[in-house]
Amino acid sequence: MKKSTKPLRFILVGIANTAIDFIVLLSLTAGGLPLVLSNILSTSVALTFSFFANRTFTFGSTGKKRSQAVRFLLVTLVGLWVLQPIVLVLAVPVLEGMLSREASIVVAKLIATVVSMVWNYLLYDSLVFRKSQR
Repeated sequence: MKKSTKPLRFILVGIANTAIDFIVLLSLTAGGLPLVLSNILSTSVALTFSFFANRTFTFGSTGKKRSQAVRFLLVTLVGLWVLQPIVLVLAVPVLEGMLSREASIVVAKLIATVVSMVWNYLLYDSLVFRKSQR
């Protein structure tokens, strides 16, 4: 796989993954679940899709699936369950002064998603789906 296509493929997977994440997040919060719990559940659904799509489509990896899955989970969970909640908890109250609660959640989630996507790409490429496994 050409190195130059990896970022584009990662972005395409990220768009699909983000759509899955947002749909589940907004559905759960609309149903009355707390924001952070909704985020954990929505990112869990998106996480499964993301591993398989990034492994095959983005990085074309043929390495050991189990060890890659463990590394993928560690990297991704830090992004999703540490970085994203921090951004959500900090950004939503600030944004609520300017936007509705729903719009604040969406904007905060977009910011949190960008932060975790940069984190993920860099570590997926260098640690999870290493060049030696492609």
